[in-house]
Amino acid sequence: MTNRDFRLPSHPATMVPSDLTAPEAFTTDDHTETIHSVFETEDESVLTGVWECAPCREEIEAYPVHEMMTVISGSVTLTHPDGRAETFSAGDTFFIAKGDPVIWEITEKLRKFYMIAE
Repeated sequence: MTNRDFRLPSHPATMVPSDLTAPEAFTTDDHTETIHSVFETEDESVLTGVWECAPCREEIEAYPVHEMMTVISGSVTLTHPDGRAETFSAGDTFFIAKGDPVIWEITEKLRKFYMIAE
């Protein structure tokens, strides 16, 4: 893949259904969740793509991967064990380390670009 081969999906048709979020985690009647893979290593130890999800809230005891994200649209709030809350919206980039406990709450339909390292 060269740099000029890289394109973020600009149309919902390039996104496919995803089921990473538990049905009971959604906080509205909208349970839409979609994903578009941009790049994966053969062993899937590094993944990049775009993920979109309706509002939801999940208490994550240990984040399963190292993940860097850039919010394309929407909003997400991360609450840490000490009660500190951080809200990220369009244009913000943030990182969650594997094993970190966090409350993940999408407050407005979120579309993010992600890079995951196992």
